[in-house]
Amino acid sequence: MNYHFLFFPAQATAMAPKVDALFWALVGLTVFFSTLIFVLVIVLAVKYRQRPNDPNPDRHKDNAHHDLIEVIWTGIPLCIALGFFFWSAVLFIRMFSAAPENAAQIYVMGKQWMWTFEHANGTRELNELHIPTGQPVHFLMVSQDVIHSMGIPDLRVKQDVMPMRYTSTWFTPTRPGKYHLYCNQYCGNQHSEMVGWVYVMTPKDYASWESGSPIAGALGNDSPADKGRALMQNLGCFSCHRVDASAMAPQLVGLFGSKVHLVGGGIVAADENYIRESVVNPAAKIVAGFQNIMPVFQGRLSEDDLLNIVAYIKSLGEKK
Repeated sequence: MNYHFLFFPAQATAMAPKVDALFWALVGLTVFFSTLIFVLVIVLAVKYRQRPNDPNPDRHKDNAHHDLIEVIWTGIPLCIALGFFFWSAVLFIRMFSAAPENAAQIYVMGKQWMWTFEHANGTRELNELHIPTGQPVHFLMVSQDVIHSMGIPDLRVKQDVMPMRYTSTWFTPTRPGKYHLYCNQYCGNQHSEMVGWVYVMTPKDYASWESGSPIAGALGNDSPADKGRALMQNLGCFSCHRVDASAMAPQLVGLFGSKVHLVGGGIVAADENYIRESVVNPAAKIVAGFQNIMPVFQGRLSEDDLLNIVAYIKSLGEKK
C-alpha cells in the first residue's frame, strides 16, 4: 500500500488488518454485484428487445411466477447481508470492549484548537503523543469546550470527544512510525489547525524518551493520581469520605468498577462518567444509606481537575 496516499493508510495497530479485511470484502462485493447487474442489464436488453416484424412479439411478456427463483434471489442477498452484519458486529465488539488491564492510561483533552495528552506518570504533551509498540493504550477523553473527534487513520482510531462526558477507546500499536492526528469534527474557525502527530516507538526508544533523553523533549511531573489526591485534600473531601464508622460519605477505596446502590433502589456502575457526575452534581445519584450533603463543584473545577480526581479514585483499587 502507498503510505503517502491517505486512502491507503498504514496498518499500524493489531486491529488494522481486521478492519481493512472487512473494508475490502465490502468493496469486492460491491464491485462484483455492480458488474454483474450492469452486464445482465445489457445482455437482457439486447436479447429481449422488440424487433420489427417479430413473429412472436409477446415472448418478452412472459409473466410466469417461479417460486424457486424468488427464494434464491431473496435468500442469497439475505445470507450475505447477515454474514457482513455478524462480521462487523464481532469486530465492533472487539474494538469497543473494555481495555486490557495492562493498558497504558493516557488522559486526552480536546480544546479549541489543540490536543493535550497526559501519561499516567504525569508527562504532558501538546499536539504530540509518544507510545511504545506492543503495549495496549487506553484513551480517556473529554472536551473542554465543544465537540471534537480524534482521528488517527493509521491507527484506525476515530472517536468523538465530548464536553462534560468521558469517552474512551483503546488499541495496540504494532508499527513504529510518525502518524497524523486530526480533529474529524468541525469545531470552529481554526478547526483545520487542530492537528498533531503520534510517534509510535520501539520499547527501547520509548524507554529512552520516557527517561528524558534528547529524543524526548518532555519532562515528567506529578502523576494525575497524585494531583487528584492533593486536590481532594485541599477541598476537604476526606473529612467526609472516611474509612471509619463515622464516615458521612461513601468510601472511595474500591469504588471504581463497583456496583453502586442508589436511593430509590437503582444500581449504577461506578465508571469514569459516574465519578465525574458525582463531583459536579452530587444530587443526580445519591448513594443508598447516605444523605446529599456534598457541595456542588460544577464550575468550580476545571476538566483537568476532574480528570485528576478520577485518576486518583481509579488508583485506589479494590476493597480489601
